[in-house]
Amino acid sequence: MLLSSSSVFPEPTAAAFEMAATVGYDGVEVMVWTDRVSQDAGALKGLTDHYGVPVLSVHAPCLLVTQRVWSPDPWERLNRAAQLAESLDAPTVVVHPPFSWQRDYAKNFAAGLAKVQQRHPDLSFAIENMFPVKMAGRWFVPYTPGWDPTETGFDAYTLDISHCSASRIDALDMMQKMGSGLKHVHLGDGTGEGRDEHLVPGRGNQPCAEVLRSLVARGFTGSVALEVSTRKAASRPAREKDLRDSLEFARRHLAPATNNAPAITRA
Repeated sequence: MLLSSSSVFPEPTAAAFEMAATVGYDGVEVMVWTDRVSQDAGALKGLTDHYGVPVLSVHAPCLLVTQRVWSPDPWERLNRAAQLAESLDAPTVVVHPPFSWQRDYAKNFAAGLAKVQQRHPDLSFAIENMFPVKMAGRWFVPYTPGWDPTETGFDAYTLDISHCSASRIDALDMMQKMGSGLKHVHLGDGTGEGRDEHLVPGRGNQPCAEVLRSLVARGFTGSVALEVSTRKAASRPAREKDLRDSLEFARRHLAPATNNAPAITRA
């Protein structure tokens, strides 16, 4: 069970390692963003050594606010994320579908990703499901060819439950569509109101528990990373409580199923 460094924002990347160790997470997912520590393999290795918490996934800089991290070229950013993951022995790189305005990148995304995969055969480049966005009273999809990567088809996927909520789709159905390609999960709840909320699991109405139990039932060997928003936490203890509550929720539902708690599966 991993802690995404985005879950401690606005605290810095280093704080994620400290809180992961304090609360008891197995590892960290590093969200590469404007914090230079998140971009620096040496600094991240130092944090791993100091806190005893490994980096087990790297989230490539795909957000609007990270479009110039390392380079304005999205291929360069993806290559640098792969190199960072390899240097940290992290097996997974989380990648978003291209934005609609990244025309050349989007046009060649599948073929280019295959070439990056050939250069880094030991990594999984797990494409994440996204969501439509509402602006000025109208819905639009800012991704090409769309927010659902299974419609294109890739070797590896990241299932983000909060994004399923924002898309108003069933996370269990999306998991089924991803099939054996599901390599990574972002755990976070939502209310299904069409916005990306990243709530502490159990504080929304999404099937977070059912997804986790289904992972157990299918013998999932990938990783689960907590990706929640704690920016409104009034203090470090309040933030740590959210992270601890989330970890307890995950551990409870990732435990092997018993006769009294059957796993949830779908045909």
